[in-house]
Amino acid sequence: MATPRPLFLEAVEEARARLQAMELAGTSASHTEHDVEAARRELRETIKSVFAGLTPWQQCQLARHPERPHTMAYTHSIFTDFTEIHGDRRFSDDPAVVAGLARFDDEPVVVVGHQKGRDTAEKLRRNFGMPRPDGYRKAMRAMALGARFRRPVISFVDTPGAYPGIDAEERGQAEAIANNLIEMAALPVPIIVVVTGEGGSGGALALGIGDRVLMLEHAIYSVISPEGCAAILWKDQARAEDAARALRLTARDLKGFGVIDEILPEPPGGAHVDPAAMAETVAAALRRNLRTLRRIKPDALVARRYKKFRAMGIFNDR
Repeated sequence: MATPRPLFLEAVEEARARLQAMELAGTSASHTEHDVEAARRELRETIKSVFAGLTPWQQCQLARHPERPHTMAYTHSIFTDFTEIHGDRRFSDDPAVVAGLARFDDEPVVVVGHQKGRDTAEKLRRNFGMPRPDGYRKAMRAMALGARFRRPVISFVDTPGAYPGIDAEERGQAEAIANNLIEMAALPVPIIVVVTGEGGSGGALALGIGDRVLMLEHAIYSVISPEGCAAILWKDQARAEDAARALRLTARDLKGFGVIDEILPEPPGGAHVDPAAMAETVAAALRRNLRTLRRIKPDALVARRYKKFRAMGIFNDR
């Protein structure tokens, strides 16, 4: 049940494979340093050409790339002393959501986020990053601890959406999401949200109410998946590409609408090419934004957050 690699990246992957083969072989009669440098230049130019005109649908494919770093990758790269907590104290532990206490630059923080999994077994265990109510309640339990002990909350968003199964509905999926929206809006501590891959519908928004919402360059964020939108509007999932274009789900679109606050550039070729560099970019953004948010008093922080989300959208009551 592996996620296929995007076909439009074939030229990039072929150029990268040629370069890696040369670098592994080292300089020889058949591969001089000049040849290796030419291969590096070819890779740079191929990436530049392919990524110059990405369509919204191709952005979706990049956001879903099977090697794209997930929450746990950022947790291990950016934070220290991460201690994961489990269970919602009502029903069970949901592996689709990771939550815990950690240190960032030696300062205590709370970290929550979606986790999709890598191999088939882990993807099944984590339900492909689609949380049940238990996951959202676990995340809220961690965030409430953060509020109690004045710890900032860092939230990583990467989910196709909340799990729509009968068991999730029976346990109050909609109520769990709605409660998270209410509670996150009122938390008296800084909240920074980072959309790292897919930001799907209420399943993403349940961890997405923040003072600053950051988004990776090739991530997506929308009210519904392109496939779901196409199935509803045209009764044809094959029109997902048309839906992706209509949904305006790219980071550039959402920055223009004021839905997100900052776009984080990805390494050439995407976050999956150099996860360490991507983690450094995310860490620098967290550091910069936390420095500002920590200066704001709790009451003012909550008021600003409320005003921020109330200002989104255009309404006509006539």
